[in-house]
Order: sequence, then structure tokens, then C-alpha cells
Amino acid sequence: MRNNTHNARFLASIHVMATTHRPREWDATTYDSLPLPHQRWGRGVLASLPLRGDERVLDVGAGTGRDTAALLERLPRGHVVAVDGSTAMLAQLRNRLAGVGPDRLTTLHTDLTAPLALALEEPVDAVFSVATLHWIPDHGSLFRSLAGVLRPGGLLRAEWGGAGNVANVEAVLVDLGLPRIGEACNFATADQTAERLAASGFTDIDVVCVPDPVRMESGAQFEAFLASVVLSAVLDSIPVGQRRQAVRAVAARLPERQVDYQRLQASARPAA
Repeated sequence: MRNNTHNARFLASIHVMATTHRPREWDATTYDSLPLPHQRWGRGVLASLPLRGDERVLDVGAGTGRDTAALLERLPRGHVVAVDGSTAMLAQLRNRLAGVGPDRLTTLHTDLTAPLALALEEPVDAVFSVATLHWIPDHGSLFRSLAGVLRPGGLLRAEWGGAGNVANVEAVLVDLGLPRIGEACNFATADQTAERLAASGFTDIDVVCVPDPVRMESGAQFEAFLASVVLSAVLDSIPVGQRRQAVRAVAARLPERQVDYQRLQASARPAA
């Protein structure tokens, strides 16, 4: 009872700050230390991507480079353009792939809300993306941007958060009077996504939304996961000194240490 009263007083004292969309910064070191589901998602998307080995592939939201490294293994004669909006993530990626030369890898720090064609020197054969596209508010503009960098016959394969994503965490945030994750993200349905892809110049479209709940082994690991990944956008609007207690308040109401993910999985080609 004492803890509940303390949490209630703390939450009532939080001053939520207004935020605007901008490329997000991340705690890249913590992100890389956790057994994130993103690794499994990345392997799944990569396994579905047909490659000869000599293509030029755009890795959108490359993060710390875990998936980029696996992608490079599939492209022994090819080239990866790794794009991210976070300087910390790209620094970690460059450290991880320090032995890869410029003939195989280009890294690019850019805001994904801007047209990618302005940042790329030449078109790509494929676009690969894992757990990134829900961070972009305008999917129509985003998909037009991706279509604009693909060569004729190219391929988009991507996975990201869809409608109902992290619903159990969202319910806790509402109960606690904290901002919702969905206020910073675009969690669309499969039908909405397919319609937006078609309107943006794609064809051969296949989009599904699948549930993928994720559990963490320990309470400490779960709190780190919430803080560095799940609640990162929410914490941007909370004063730094209050963020740790906010994470603990959320974790305390999720005794199963589970996050109920819903993942959009999309495949499409640019229209001829």
C-alpha cells in the first residue's frame, strides 16, 4: 500500500514536456547489450529477402549494425547503405563493422522524414528495414521516398510495429496518466499499409500483421528493455530525474514481464 501511494504521488508530480518529431537518439550501448526481439525479427526479414550476392541494398534504420553485419554476409560482392537518424547508433555500427571497407559499406546519418533520393548517390536493388518505420509519422511520404530510391524490379522487405502494438504497455501508461507510445509512433493496420504502399507507387504488395509477445527473464533486464526501447519515446517527455521511477512504475504493473508486440511484415515492388 505504501508503494502504491508513493507511486501515485510521484506520477502526479510528473511534468510532461511537449515534444515534436525529430530523429531520435538512443542509448546504443544498452540497446546492444540486451537480448532484443529485434535480432529475431531481423533474421526473419533477411531470410525472406532473395539476393544473388552482388546487389546494392539500403538498410533503413540500421541501428547498431547487427542486421547490417548479417546483410553483408549475404552480399559478398554487393554493397550496403546503412541509414539511421541516430548518431549514437551509427557510431556503434561503425565500431562493429570497422573492418568493412567503403567498397562494401556506406553509412549515412539522415532524417528519414526527408526524401532519401536526395541523400543517396545512386538507386538500390532492395530496401531492408527492421523495427523502424513506425517511428515515421507520414507513411505516405515515407513509402514514396522508398519507392523513389529503388531500381525498376527492386524489392522492399520490411517489418515494424502495427496496429495494437504494445497494447498491454499502452494500457498501463493510460492508467498511470503518462503519454502513450502511440502518440509518437504510427501503428497502422495491414490494410492501411497496403493502401498507402499502392498509392505511393508500389505493386506486388503483401502485408500481414502478426502478434509476437516478448518476455524478459529478469526484472532488471525487463526494466532496461522498457527504458531503452519500449518507453524511449515516452521518456523523452519526462524530466531526466524522474525517468527511472516512471519505468519502475510501469514495470510494477506488468508482473509477467511481457510486451505484447504486433508486427507488420511487408513486401512490395516499385511499379514499372
